[in-house]
Amino acid sequence: MSRLSPPKPELDPQGFLVNLCDWNEDVAVYLAQVEGINLNQAHWEIIYILRNFYQEFELSPAMRILVKLVKQKLGADKGNSIYLLGLFPRSPAKIASKIAGLPKPTNCL
Repeated sequence: MSRLSPPKPELDPQGFLVNLCDWNEDVAVYLAQVEGINLNQAHWEIIYILRNFYQEFELSPAMRILVKLVKQKLGADKGNSIYLLGLFPRSPAKIASKIAGLPKPTNCL
């Protein structure tokens, strides 16, 4: 008996979830693979910080806010743009929000 692969979520033209309620950890893994990222524990820390922030403020944080937030939650060694760029290359706030199943941060290109 062959195993069915989970259905792919509906994405907008930029690769963000159309329906935020479609997000789960399997969807996150899929979205990360599309971005060429293999998720590890460090990624999940950031993803859940983002999801908790969104749950509280209904906003995906831009880079400056993300750095400050990570610094508050995980300390200065992880709360900096170099660390976040290592996890989510090119645009950490945008890519991490996408993988976390959140809308694109408002001032990200």
